[in-house]
Amino acid sequence: MTESPIVVRAGAASHTGLRRRVNEDSYLAASPLFLVADGMGGHDAGDRASAAVVAEFELLAGAPSLGIDDVRAALRRTRARVEAIAGDGRAAGTTLTGVVIAEVGGIGYWLTVNVGDSRTYRFANGLLEQISVDHSVVQELVDAGVLTGAEAGTDSRRNEITRAIGAGSDGQADYWMVPAEPGDRILVCSDGLSGELSAAQLRGILDDESDPQDAATRLIHEALLHGGRDNVTAIVVDALAVSGNDDDVFDTAPAGARSADGDTRPRVEGTS
Repeated sequence: MTESPIVVRAGAASHTGLRRRVNEDSYLAASPLFLVADGMGGHDAGDRASAAVVAEFELLAGAPSLGIDDVRAALRRTRARVEAIAGDGRAAGTTLTGVVIAEVGGIGYWLTVNVGDSRTYRFANGLLEQISVDHSVVQELVDAGVLTGAEAGTDSRRNEITRAIGAGSDGQADYWMVPAEPGDRILVCSDGLSGELSAAQLRGILDDESDPQDAATRLIHEALLHGGRDNVTAIVVDALAVSGNDDDVFDTAPAGARSADGDTRPRVEGTS
């Protein structure tokens, strides 16, 4: 296939926040890659680590689509880059999350990748769902039934992550292959956004703003109004047309319907 299996329109925005001096977030919004990397606070050269990850993936930009082997290989190279960055004997580290346009059997997919606690969401048919699963201490406690989701949002351990690229972590990435449909709206963000705005607030903004750049800009603005305690980055990606899908091309505000029967999120197991 020489054309992209998912025709997209995207917008992105980033801000240092109101309490930080350096923006350690980096992002890539260049089809077929839409990724956010959050340099780990408290680690030297976190901004360099996130920038190194983005620079490695940027080498793949411009392809019609990519496969999971391409992403895994790039992740291996990013780990080498990040591990080479050190300051005062402390390891740099970063999260990584986002979607990569993929094609399987002539059908367009969102190949979702995640390491750490940055997040990837899908908004469709008025519903917002988190595709990625946080690699964090509080998420593990939620999974174990020790904390509720609401308690996790205020727990003192909420910024402790269990996987990263670098920072002495050998944690592997999680992958999901999500079938794309016209009208899908993807949100990729650092925890500076998800930590300031509730799911309901995110959903409201994504629903209100038809243009993806306007949506990304407003998300950042609202995060700052709600405290801006961390660096904050958002990418909004709209699926306008999807190969292998019988629906018409989608060219207005996203509302892509999807039946429950076809709404599976298969996780792709394996090392990265």
